Amino acid sequence: MEDRLAQIRGGGPPRRHNARTIAALTGNPGCTRRAVLDSAGVDKPALAEQLGFPARFGQSRFAITRGNAFEAQVKADGGTELLRLVAERLGVPVPDGATWTDLGADDDRPERSRAALTASGDGPALFDHPLLGLDVAGTRVHLEPDLVAARLAGRFHVVEIKSFPVIDGQADPGKVAAAAIQSAVYVLALRELLAAGGRDPELVSHEVVLVCPRDFANHPVASLLDVRRQLLVLRRQLARMARVEELLAAVPVGFTVDPAADPAALAAALHRVPARYAPDCLAACELAYFCRHEARGQTGALGRPVREALGGVEDVADVLALAGGVAAPEPEQAEAAALLRAAARLRADALAGQSA
Repeated sequence: MEDRLAQIRGGGPPRRHNARTIAALTGNPGCTRRAVLDSAGVDKPALAEQLGFPARFGQSRFAITRGNAFEAQVKADGGTELLRLVAERLGVPVPDGATWTDLGADDDRPERSRAALTASGDGPALFDHPLLGLDVAGTRVHLEPDLVAARLAGRFHVVEIKSFPVIDGQADPGKVAAAAIQSAVYVLALRELLAAGGRDPELVSHEVVLVCPRDFANHPVASLLDVRRQLLVLRRQLARMARVEELLAAVPVGFTVDPAADPAALAAALHRVPARYAPDCLAACELAYFCRHEARGQTGALGRPVREALGGVEDVADVLALAGGVAAPEPEQAEAAALLRAAARLRADALAGQSA
């Protein structure tokens, strides 16, 4: 199996996953192409560049600098302000004598993180930079988050500090959703660490504390995110990728995206592995622009709601033919065809009313 995965990525070392890339795996769990490439550890940004469809997302240097400054502000003075924010948001008294442990400042970080987080004590404590781990496609991935694990009232809460603003009580829904799934990665990893140490994994709450700047100032405000749904999706996708042999059963023998190959050969190879493109991929997958180009003329390129409403009709040309009544639908397309003809009539009536 390792030889097969190495062949797929062209023999080079696998690209390391992190919390962001693991979170992104859940964005399109039905895409076989992405699951195979991520299981093999393919460098998708480099592959997209070579194909001529480079990814166009990522944080600017300004955003990274702003985020680092806000995080340092929130964690200042041994986390005193952070402890107050978390306690008040959880509805518990602000404790006295809480400890602050920076687990990123030790050479023996894995062992120290395990020992600190699985210790039998339940007193108030904040743990910064814990080293966590998850299995992704049979490979152990070490996560080195900047987050804080807060132990209050006998339970752990993952604390995620983000620099996007909360304006009039509302934050960007897309950024909040991304923070929720990334936090779910940490919740799952922390639960597995506690379970391996003989502790109850449910000591890690499914409620994540998200700390962001309020309005246009740097005054921090905390809110709670329930990540139970994200945990279900994450577990399901990781379980799917753990069954690498099942994924590879649908991949043609000899499939490879060897960086030494020319772009035409790479594109031809990728065409042999089914993708499930949707517009949402543009914000999460490095190959999204290649897959969008490939999906041109297909109903899936218009989004999941359209694809689901037109179940069984994959090509836009077929949709137009069914709507115009110039093509007879297959039995499984009858319902979609009826909806399309009704929509075509409504459109014709609306255009006629405008011209009148």
